[in-house]
This record gives sequence, C-alpha cells and structure tokens, in this order.
Amino acid sequence: LSVACRAGSSKPVTPDFTTPVNVGDIRLGRPRPQQARDNLAAIVQRREAGPRSLVDETLRDMEVDEDFQLTAKRLREVGQEKMTLDERKQRRRALDRLNAPPFHEFVKQQSLDLSRKASRILQLNVGLYCNQACSHCHVESSPKRSETMSQETADHCIRVLESSPSVTTLDLTGGAPELQPVFRDLVVAGRKAGKEVIDRCNLTALQEPGQEDLAKFLADNQVRVVASLPCYSPRNVNMQRGSGVFDRSVQALTQLNEMGYGVPDSNLKLDLVYNPIGGFLPPEQTALETKYKEELWDSLGIVFNNLITITNMPIKRFADFLYRRGELEEYMNLLVRNFNPSAVDGVMCRDTVSVGWDGTLYDCDFNQQLGLPITWDERRERKLSISSVKSLDELGSLDVFTDPHCYGCTAGAGSSCQGSTVSVDEP
Repeated sequence: LSVACRAGSSKPVTPDFTTPVNVGDIRLGRPRPQQARDNLAAIVQRREAGPRSLVDETLRDMEVDEDFQLTAKRLREVGQEKMTLDERKQRRRALDRLNAPPFHEFVKQQSLDLSRKASRILQLNVGLYCNQACSHCHVESSPKRSETMSQETADHCIRVLESSPSVTTLDLTGGAPELQPVFRDLVVAGRKAGKEVIDRCNLTALQEPGQEDLAKFLADNQVRVVASLPCYSPRNVNMQRGSGVFDRSVQALTQLNEMGYGVPDSNLKLDLVYNPIGGFLPPEQTALETKYKEELWDSLGIVFNNLITITNMPIKRFADFLYRRGELEEYMNLLVRNFNPSAVDGVMCRDTVSVGWDGTLYDCDFNQQLGLPITWDERRERKLSISSVKSLDELGSLDVFTDPHCYGCTAGAGSSCQGSTVSVDEP
C-alpha cells in the first residue's frame, strides 16, 4: 500500500492513515456489475443532445434503494428530531463502549486549543433540494426536499458579510445551491463586496434544464468551483451518487474546462472533492491529487487545480449506512484511534460560521444537520440567527459546541470543508 508518512519516518501519521491512492480499485463488500468507461467523445455527444434532468432517475433510484426506503419509513414513524436524537445516542454509546471520552474532554486532556478564531468563512446552506440523493450525504438532500433560504434571510447574510471585515470568503452550499432562487443574487452580492465566492457544486446541476448558462455565469463572476467527484472511477461514483452521475459530471467538467476553469494560468479555480465510499480514512491529499490528475487527464483530457479530501462524518445517511452494516462502533473506533493533535488547529469550526437555510447559525455544516446551533448561553436555550447579529465579530467569545462526530475532523490528516488540516510529507 501507498502509506502517508512523516518525513524521514516509515510510520504512518496515525495508525490507519494508510488508504492507497488507487481509490478506483476499492470495492465494498456487496459487488455490483462493472460498468465500462465511456470515452470522452461519447460523453460530450450526449451533452450536445440537450439537457435532460437527472431528477427522474434519482427518484427512481430512491424508490428501489432499500436504505432510502428504510430511512423514509422511520422518518414517517418517529419524525426527524427523534431520529437525529437517536443517532447522537448511538454515537455516544459507541464511545462509551470504547472507553473514549467526549470530544471536548479529550481535547482538554490533550491541552489543545479549540477556541474560536476570527471568522474567515461565511458558509450558507441555501436550501436542501438537490437533483441527486447521494448515499454519503450528511445533509440528506434529494429532489424531495423543499427547504429553501428566503430572500429576506439572504439579504441578512449579505448585510452581515459586509459588516464582518475578517471574512474573506462566501461559501455557498446545499443541496444543489445553484438550483435555489437566491443563489445568483448571493454570488453577485458577494463578489460586489470584494469576497471570494465558492460554489460547492455537484457538477450535474450544470446539466439541468434551465441551467444552460450556469457555467458562463460562474466564470463571469469568477466564482471558485469546488466540485464533488468522489472517485475517478465511473463505477464508484455511480454507486455513491446515483446512476449516470459520472457521465454527467464529466460533461460538466468538460464544460468548465472550456470556460477556462482549472486551466493553467487561468484565474478560474476548479477544485475537486474526494470522500471515501466506505468506512475508512481518505488517502493522503497531495498523493491522491496526483493520481486524480493522471487518471482524469489520461482517460478524459480533464484538468483541475486542487483536490480536497474530506473524511465522512458518522452522521445522517452515512451513519445509517454504517449502522445497518454493523460498522458504526468500528468506525468510531477508527476515528478515535487515529486522533491527530496537529489536526485540531485547522478544523473549520474555529474560523467558519455556517448559516442554515432558515438563518440559524452553527459552528459547522455538520452541527447544522444535527440541529446543534450556536447559542448565547451555556444552557443552549437562546440560539443565534443571522438576523440577530450585526457582525460575526460578536461571536468571538462563544464556545464551539462539540459532539462525538467531531472525532471525524481530527482523524488522520484532519478534515475540513477546505480539505485536510495537516500537511503530510511523502516518505
């Protein structure tokens, strides 16, 4: 195996930070038929045939997917709040069985600093609707979700952005953020305020009817595209993200390259995001980036700037995936066993504020999906919303709220929305 090690050492950074960069060869226990790789000409030809929505395919996949149906049944029976509470209890019980302390106590025992820094990134979840329904999605997005950010809330977000001088980046996510009514107004306002704007793109949104001009809009506004592509293998992408998603993603990447995204000497930045298909840590980020670039260029002629590796958090759909396979405790053990003190300084909760579609403020996107808001008081009764603050500077003295899933951000080389938090040298 290709093992990420510290310089001058043959030992991995943490015990299980050993995932090989040949992620396209990784298979889960339940095999599926191998899908042949289409060549780029055939994929582009399908793009030129005209846009066709992915939504119908996604809905069909959801109807026959056993995991989705089991989750939907449980949701109808007990409701979202009870499901989230039960999920948190399962993680805590797993830690108890491992004799592992709560995350905040563990960090304190290590004499590590988890205090809030000056806010650098304002991340907005503008809505949960998505044309995909990915098996790992911690937001549980799908075409069936209707939650969306109002124009009033979006206006509050821009007002706070303009009043927070430490913030350099407006980070737009979802769901599929581009398919939300407030998306383009937020992009224009963010750029007008002089901020970097990130679009966390699932790529297939560019192929949806009505989005024919999306790539040009992003380029005209110099939006940094951070695009999900969890593997360079069609089989693994389609297994995790839905049938036909790899081809559509390649069509979108080709379209972005044609606009100048990811091209050498261009100021249009295109980054890709990798997350594992199962219960293991990502490979070392730089080494995997090299492998991605080789595979995508050699087979499809696609270029991009950087690869971001993100550890799967044991929450929502991925937690359900682990629980049904009897692997939740094993995965929590993996995260705890691979705790890396060096990863703590760069975790996103320290310099990022996450805003839910309804305006509620959170320390990170994961806390948002678990309903764990930033609060004014230790009893956690007075939650904050974007309309109740004038500037993110007001949050500086408030503690970061942690829970067992936080071990995921400090395992191996660390994990954040910006990628690994620890730079690992090659052996």
